[in-house]
Amino acid sequence: MKRLTNIHPGQILSEEFLIPLNITAYRLSKETGIPQTRISQILLQKRSISADTAIRFSKFFGTTPQFWLGLQNDYDLEEEILKKQKEFNGIQNYKDLAKAS
Repeated sequence: MKRLTNIHPGQILSEEFLIPLNITAYRLSKETGIPQTRISQILLQKRSISADTAIRFSKFFGTTPQFWLGLQNDYDLEEEILKKQKEFNGIQNYKDLAKAS
């Protein structure tokens, strides 16, 4: 089975919000008080969504901060799993260790 690409919150911001609503990064910056460089870095997938950004996006787009932080958390977890899968697979569950004792 083919693994789906991990989607950064910046891609969701662009494809699900900015493009359909015809909103520029400049306008989003002005309306939310977020520096345009921060928004650009998020859109370029070079920056994470912070709690501050999540709150501002939620107010502007009518979502929740949890929506934005959830996207970021899901992305971060998947990236970490991909980077360290072998290391994580080597960790035994403590219940299995207890049964072996």
